[in-house]
Amino acid sequence: MGVRNNVTVFLNFAKEGFDKAVLVGKLFCCVHVVNTYFCSVVLAYGPSMLPTISTSSSLLLAERVSHRFNKVGPGDIVILRSPEVPRKVLTKRVIGLEGDRVTYVVDPNNSDKSDTVVVPKGHIWIEGDNIYNSYDSRNFGAVPLGLLQGKVFWRIWPPKDFGSLRRRAE
Repeated sequence: MGVRNNVTVFLNFAKEGFDKAVLVGKLFCCVHVVNTYFCSVVLAYGPSMLPTISTSSSLLLAERVSHRFNKVGPGDIVILRSPEVPRKVLTKRVIGLEGDRVTYVVDPNNSDKSDTVVVPKGHIWIEGDNIYNSYDSRNFGAVPLGLLQGKVFWRIWPPKDFGSLRRRAE
């Protein structure tokens, strides 16, 4: 009887462990799907988006649906893969959509020389808010829409208001 009782206890313990493991697996699957297709937390840092986003680490919430339905417009802050370093994720502001004429200062640190480009089909023009310290479309050109990953809609941390996340297109 002792061996049979031990086997029963072990089987009950194993079944409970398996049920908990399946539950944790389902939880991770749900988190993955939500993070990949609906909404995700983004860590943004660096001076390129000053004063909107601080130079220290800022936690932002980005939704990943609107860019799939072409609901991203000038003035929106977006997250996207870098066209030059695919492992890097950038946080920039949309300045122009396909077909828009965008005038920008070529080198704001050294001159006021400006240039005008027409954003090609299937691309967007992005720039950081801090034009003096931002590596963006002024350096690498218009960005394919396929690199777009989401639109920022809420600043989680720091709670201080460093400016509006959405500004009116100029």
